[in-house]
This record gives sequence, structure tokens and C-alpha cells, in this order.
Amino acid sequence: MIELLSHRGIRDERVLRAMSVVDRHLFVQEPFINRAYEDSALPIGHSQTISQPYTVAYMTECLEMKEGDKVLEVGTGSGYQAVILAEMGARLFTIERHMGLLTQARKIFDKLGYQIVSKCGDGTIGWKEFAPFDRILVTAGAPEIPQPLLDQLNSGGILVIPIGDLDVQNLHVIKRVNDHFEKRETFGFKFVPLIGRKGWR
Repeated sequence: MIELLSHRGIRDERVLRAMSVVDRHLFVQEPFINRAYEDSALPIGHSQTISQPYTVAYMTECLEMKEGDKVLEVGTGSGYQAVILAEMGARLFTIERHMGLLTQARKIFDKLGYQIVSKCGDGTIGWKEFAPFDRILVTAGAPEIPQPLLDQLNSGGILVIPIGDLDVQNLHVIKRVNDHFEKRETFGFKFVPLIGRKGWR
């Protein structure tokens, strides 16, 4: 898997190291264990998926995260992305709207010994109590950028979020510079929809 990620252009050694340390098979359902290290998304229940390894690596690389950064993840899912970020030294806060998924992810966090703050709720409105954040990562596709997430981003902070329709999204990497935002896009991703007050209904 790591060789494939390198071949596909992932250059950040910290990302590759974290993904070599964290066992992806712990986050997939039993019927898919033998496919855990394929570069493909897999179902995890509640009509959700664990993203393909390349997508996880690419989004993580786009964050340009530093050790000690306060990071908000919107969409805990299986917990795999959260653990990758924690392994890289993030002070991680993660929100999941499906209690069943969050309960399972919390069990893995505890088993592996990661200190990750989590809650069940609407991630499209962020987590105001702990804002501002140095980095925000959204793991589901939104119709537009939720304003609360922009508001909760530190100056110099980076938001990574897929934006588009329900079929295909572009990955937006948004950097806050004081009171304005710089944006770049990468085309052609496919995520589950971001559901919430500032997402899909």
C-alpha cells in the first residue's frame, strides 16, 4: 500500500510513515479484512465508507499539518483518518453524526491508546467550544463551503473539503490569511454526502 501511495505521488514522509504504522484492517468490517490494504473505499455501515488509502494520504498531505496543531475532523467514520492525524501529532477533535460509527471508532481509539476528543453531532456547524482550529478536514462531500468552518479557522489555518454535487466533487484546499481566503482545487473525487444544517439535507 505504501509503495502504491509513493508511486501515485504522495511525498510527505510523515504521512507515509503514519500510514505504515496504523493498521487499516482494524477499521474495516470483517467481510472486507482481506481487502483492507487495497487502494479502494470499503463500506463500514450506515451507508458510509472508509476512504481509499490514496484519498486519505492526499487529503492529509494537503493539510500541511504540523505536530501539535489543533485539528477538527468532520466525519469520524471508521476512525482511520482520525488515527492517522493523531499518529502525526495532531491535537484532534472529531465529529460524527452516526452514534453507532462513533462508538466503534472510540473503542479503537481507546484500544490503540490515542487521546482523541470526539462527539456525535452536526459537523457542518463545526465545534465552536474548541475553536479556532489550525486545520479542518472534512471527509464528506458538501454542496458549498460551510461558513461556520471558515469562521472557526485560525489565521494561517487550512481547511480541506470536497465540494460538488452528489456524484462528483473537487477537493478544495483553503488557507486563511487574516480575513481573506486563498483557494486551490483538485478535480475528480467521490465522497459520501455531508449531511447537516450547512450541508446536504
